[in-house]
Order: sequence, then C-alpha cells, then structure tokens
Amino acid sequence: MRAQIQTADPLLLVNAAHSIPDASCPELIAVDPRWPEVLLAQRAAALLNACIRSVGGEEHIVPVSGWRSRKEQQAIWDQTLAREGAVFTRQYVACPGHSEHETGLAIDLGLAAPEIDFIRPLFPYDGVCGAFRRRAADFGFILRYPAGKEEITGIAHEPWHFRYVGVPHAQLMVRLGLTLEEYLLLLRRDHTRRPLTTQAGARIFQIQYCRGTDRPNGEDTQALPCQISADNCGGFVVTTWR
Repeated sequence: MRAQIQTADPLLLVNAAHSIPDASCPELIAVDPRWPEVLLAQRAAALLNACIRSVGGEEHIVPVSGWRSRKEQQAIWDQTLAREGAVFTRQYVACPGHSEHETGLAIDLGLAAPEIDFIRPLFPYDGVCGAFRRRAADFGFILRYPAGKEEITGIAHEPWHFRYVGVPHAQLMVRLGLTLEEYLLLLRRDHTRRPLTTQAGARIFQIQYCRGTDRPNGEDTQALPCQISADNCGGFVVTTWR
C-alpha cells in the first residue's frame, strides 16, 4: 500500500513550536503486510524492519501507529481529549499539524499482545524490546521522547515512540544524550563554519549547518555522497560521507 503526502526531511523538527511545512515527500509504504494500515516513508520502513530482524523481533514487536493524516490526528486529539481530559491529552498527543506522525518518519511500537493500547502501547526496556532499543540508532532511529527531557520536547516520556533521523545523526544523539531539539541547536550554534566530523562503521561523516531558506545545491561537497535535510528552524543540515 502506497500513498503520497506533504511532509519532511529526516531531520525536520516537528513539535509544538514548529508545525509541519508544505514540502514534497517520498512515497509511504506499509511497514509490514500483516498491518497494511501502518505506513512509513520508504527508507524509514526498510530500516525499521532491518532493525527488528536484527534482534529476532518479527513475531514480538508490533507496529502500532505510523503515518497519520491531519484528519486522523485531529480525530485522535478530539477523542483523547473527550475521554482522558486536557492534561493527559497534551502530555501524550501532539496537536494536529504539530505531530511527527504526520511526517511519515515516526513509529509507535508495541510488544505483541492480544490487546495493545493505541495511545500508550507497552514497549518495555528489557527482552526483545530492550534489544531493539540498543540497536535502533545503528539503523537511524532515536527514542524521540526520553525521560527527563519533557520540558524540551513538550511531550511526556514515551518509551514506544521512535523517530527516523538517519545515520550518523541517531548515533550522535544517543552518544551525546541529546534530543532532536538539542542536536539541531548544537549544529546551528557550533557547526555553521566548522563541520562536525564523526565515524559510523567504515564511513567518515561531515555534518555542517547552513542557514537560509534556499536549499543548498551540494556543489561544495567535492562530489562526495551528500544528504541535505531541512530542519524547519531556518536552515539545512548538510551531511557528506566517504
């Protein structure tokens, strides 16, 4: 199952202060044929499945919620508000237009069970779920809403919510203990003139922040492989590797 939507680059920041901009988006695909309604951007879906397979989690880890339309996000917000009240809803459900689920880059995962809570699925820190957490960054995923960072992310700790940001960014965020908000701030502050250099596996990456509204064309990368991602904060993150 495939769909075309309006969404984002891998490092696009979406939170209460940063709504989803209009932008072109890659196709979405079903994460697993057993759950055809759960969609992600193609690369994120492929790497999520690769991570799950790497820990033998195919029969134990369930994709609960991936991409959501604006209409679906609004319905979830309204239903949760009516059922649980305003405090709970603001903690666990992003406002429509400000939800990572609308980008196709976020996934809620649950431990397989006869019944799974759609809003807060069980995804423990031990067993196969713990193994997935330990491998997630190697496949480009971060735990988006960690404990202790609620004032920064604006969302309560969600052990089940993972966000695709790509390699090497996920490994750097885990290594430095940074949320996506903090990581992008670090790049804007310290790496507009001097690239951040890091190694992931056999590859050496250079990461530089470019301010401005016009997407860089990559001419200065000396023919190296290059990824350019808008950050939704007034600039772009340029990543090259060799």
